[in-house]
Amino acid sequence: MLESRKSPRYRSLARAQVSGILGDSYLLRNISITGCCVECTGAADIQSNARYRLKIKPERESHIGSFELQVDCKWVRNDGHATELGFSILASPKGRQFLRYVDYLAYHHSHL
Repeated sequence: MLESRKSPRYRSLARAQVSGILGDSYLLRNISITGCCVECTGAADIQSNARYRLKIKPERESHIGSFELQVDCKWVRNDGHATELGFSILASPKGRQFLRYVDYLAYHHSHL
């Protein structure tokens, strides 16, 4: 499936937690300044068109601290073994950490 995006998405190894949802940490698959994709094993009790808070814990090598994002769930894909969640980013209370992380990923992506 071809997707046109306003901002490029960068692969990530960060962990994510969705506020109000119990369970293990989720994996932040990719992120841009406008959206992100999160993956977890099994089913996730998350509704499309609902707002959530994501707590992002970047990989240790980035030397960037945790930050939160206010997001809107745009889509949910469940194949029985894993669930992918697509979010648009509405706000980041710690915007500097978020932007540093996207810049970190962009830099590493450009030097592959």
